[in-house]
Amino acid sequence: MTSDIRLAFAHPEERAAASAGADPRDRISLRDHIVEADIGAFQQERGQKQRLRFNVVVEVRPHPAPLDDDVDRILSYDRITESIASELAAERLNLLETLAERVGERILAEPQAMRVFVRIEKLDRGPGALGVEIVRSRAATPLRAADPDGGMQALHPLVVFLDNATVAASDLSARIDAWQARGRPVILTVGLPDGPRPQTGHKPTQRRIDLLAIEQNAWVLAARDPRCVVVATRTEIDWAMKHGQTIVWAPTKLVLDAVDGPHSREPVALALWLAELTAADGFVVHGSVTVPAGSRVTVERA
Repeated sequence: MTSDIRLAFAHPEERAAASAGADPRDRISLRDHIVEADIGAFQQERGQKQRLRFNVVVEVRPHPAPLDDDVDRILSYDRITESIASELAAERLNLLETLAERVGERILAEPQAMRVFVRIEKLDRGPGALGVEIVRSRAATPLRAADPDGGMQALHPLVVFLDNATVAASDLSARIDAWQARGRPVILTVGLPDGPRPQTGHKPTQRRIDLLAIEQNAWVLAARDPRCVVVATRTEIDWAMKHGQTIVWAPTKLVLDAVDGPHSREPVALALWLAELTAADGFVVHGSVTVPAGSRVTVERA
């Protein structure tokens, strides 16, 4: 028992060695990497940067060809730190567990990575370090999309904005069939519902009311076709894309938690922001609506 307790608090590198099989893999590690981030579920943590300490160990498969001292043939340490920075920049998170999952998944998307140990600790929440540690393997992680070389590549969805007339149209299911036939994950977005909604005269609260109204409209769309699944977070979107679900976006949480979120309250602008955030393959727009200029995603008028 004493040995088990000691190992539980040991560095991930030692835990990786202790749990290795008869044919242990090569390992690379990142030790005591400290960054500041706004993270936490409690109100007193919001808007306050706190220090996070990362310790990461990645077990890698041997490279099939000689390395020739070429950095492009290995899993670089920079890929680990970039994974951390990218996930912290994507949106504000409440849980270290969510951050650890996303960092681990991003690292396992690298072709060489086979198993990853991620330990994250908060250093400013008390007299000691508070943290989580996860272990994930490629075999247990849902794949994004396999490329011909056996590696991984990101999925690029088709984001579709539907006006209310299209949501109510009798051919909605046929339209969904056509979008799915393009061979991309499909994310459906909607605007505000018809009819009045509360008006506060106060921009922050009005923004929340409008976002919630869009979410109500998302549920109206979901009721029109059984394939539609309403999702709210980036984790849910990624999971639904991997599993071939037709996604209907409920925007409130992702928009409000975004580190560098959209400034506009216009539904089409929010949908375009989501398309850019997910590196969409295209943005299909229904209805007489104005699309903001300068999009990084190809816009198609239906």
